[in-house]
Amino acid sequence: MSLEENVNENVKPEISAEKKEENGNGENREEGAKPARRPQYRRPRRGQRAPKAVKVEEKEGTENAGAAEPKTEERRKPAQARGRQQGNRRSLPAVKEAGERKAPVRKPSRNNQKEAKSKLKIIPLGGLEQIGMNITAFEYEDSIIVVDCGLAFPGDDMLGIDLVIPDVSYLKQNIDKVKGFVITHGHEDHIGSIPYLYQKIDKSVPMFGGKLTLALAKSKFENGFTKDIPKMKEVKGRTKIKVGKYFTVEFIKITHSITDAYSLLVTTPAGTVFHTGDFKIDLTPVDGEGVDFARLSQIGEQGVDLMLSDSTNSEVEGFTPSERSVGEAFKVEFSKAKGRIIVAAFASHVHRLQQIVNVAQEYGRKIAIDGRSLVKVFEIAGSLGYLKVPNDMMVPLSEVDTLKDNKVVILCTGTQGEPMAALSRIAKNMHKHIKIKEGDTVIISATPIPGNERAVSNNINNLLKYDAEVVFKKIAGIHVSGHGSKEEQKLMLNLIKPKYFMPVHGEHKMLKAHQDTAMETGIPKNNIIIAQNGSKIEVTKSGAKIKGKVNAGCTLVDGLGVGDIGNIVLKDRQQLSQDGVVVIVFTLDKETGKIVAGPDIVTRGFVYSKESDDIIKEAIENIKEKIDDTSNYYSKDWGLLKNTTRDIAAKFFYNKTKRNPMILPIIMEV
Repeated sequence: MSLEENVNENVKPEISAEKKEENGNGENREEGAKPARRPQYRRPRRGQRAPKAVKVEEKEGTENAGAAEPKTEERRKPAQARGRQQGNRRSLPAVKEAGERKAPVRKPSRNNQKEAKSKLKIIPLGGLEQIGMNITAFEYEDSIIVVDCGLAFPGDDMLGIDLVIPDVSYLKQNIDKVKGFVITHGHEDHIGSIPYLYQKIDKSVPMFGGKLTLALAKSKFENGFTKDIPKMKEVKGRTKIKVGKYFTVEFIKITHSITDAYSLLVTTPAGTVFHTGDFKIDLTPVDGEGVDFARLSQIGEQGVDLMLSDSTNSEVEGFTPSERSVGEAFKVEFSKAKGRIIVAAFASHVHRLQQIVNVAQEYGRKIAIDGRSLVKVFEIAGSLGYLKVPNDMMVPLSEVDTLKDNKVVILCTGTQGEPMAALSRIAKNMHKHIKIKEGDTVIISATPIPGNERAVSNNINNLLKYDAEVVFKKIAGIHVSGHGSKEEQKLMLNLIKPKYFMPVHGEHKMLKAHQDTAMETGIPKNNIIIAQNGSKIEVTKSGAKIKGKVNAGCTLVDGLGVGDIGNIVLKDRQQLSQDGVVVIVFTLDKETGKIVAGPDIVTRGFVYSKESDDIIKEAIENIKEKIDDTSNYYSKDWGLLKNTTRDIAAKFFYNKTKRNPMILPIIMEV
């Protein structure tokens, strides 16, 4: 069945040709449909013996033989031929004597035996014990599907680093197994690493996601990456797709802080897994497309072996407010503002952007945009119909000064205090077009991501110095989260009713808090999995558990370099930033190899030379005393001179200053 057909008949499951053959008569039977009629017991003829009771054991990972219907071909075999088989582990109750009207238990077919031996492996390569960089591999036999492929923003200790992407060495080692990418929604922490990963795999591997999600993912390939765009297939709510031989993935509509957000139902021979994706329960969504409660309830009734669920707000009590409440808060702030309004918002938060546009239009204000990502989202979302902006509302940033202060809204990036973002440059009075003045109202419509609190606070303090009115979450309800709080997590757990539960998407404390919430809903602690990045979770019909670990971590992106910056380089950068650098220069005679000049010392970021002449002179004398200037260093390895100098200088400067500057000996020839 083609994808187009599937979209039109998206309630029907996708069944492969192999499944049709297994049904015997060539007719495919949907999962959950009524099985074929069981053979009835016939009383043995005179002179015949009744079949003896036979004990049948189940293969590991299969369902109870009394619950699972055997295939049509198996039913046609004689009872005695079917029943005499030993399995691996658990024994089933013996079949009763033939005189009792009970259908005999049959051994699994060869195909079922194969499925019993195979396990579904779920491998989170990012997104656990952290915020961002979400990526999870689902592996069954020779097939892998990848759910999301996001990035994270660098921490304060990652000096000079632009982006952090997941270590996908496990996928590179199993590149032939990768059959498709499934994307839950279009946020950076879920799509930001896609172009980096596609550089290492076959571009024919398809990608599935919502219309806006795929459009945003496609735009990522425009920034210096290959022009070979992967094959992208659009999906809608309740669309079912077949990926490879073993995976069926259904997309279920959910609400989040971006449109086209979906939960996933992943069906495999080894078990069924439900992945919530990022979600909240918004009963009054801005776009009118709410949660598909009916389908979620059906999935819960059908049975789910393992559920993976968003843990971002697992420490927050109650319910997350609706996105519509932010629109009302904007109206309040716009009504009070007498001058210019500057709004900082996430570029991908299309619903938030639409509400800003609507309120600006209501109060007769024009909109100017500052920020490359915002311009891109306005362009993409506008062309797809997800963002509706009147033609006469947009003005270039350069023309803001030509408008009256009470007739303009400046929409910009920088909610997280990024050093080069528009809001940070405005706060530092470094912006080319915008200078903060008294009467301006600055609205920061976001909450700081953990680790960014100080940078955001610095921006707020700098803005307040110019007597601007600054509005942020602590003062007004100008932002709501896109993630569900405890009560919404409980609701999802009660709808899906999973046998096993695994919290994802959050720091360790968030995962533990989600564990406690799951236990409140009745899930035993032994059925809850707290995993780490790289953990290998094996899933069968009989259970789920962590078994083994693969390489997982992060790869640093610095400019055009991907992965060439490691811990050693970061340590050097940290040392340079903390203690500075000392350069020690020697001059050697090219003929004799002896020292003819030096050492001379130059410092940067360590001490100011003109005010520390005594220390520098003492350091030079100390090195001269301990370095043999008569030795032929040219005939030897220069490393001897460099290492000796480095050790002497490091010990001296630490004793004098208690600092550890980076020491760089340099040798010149004359």
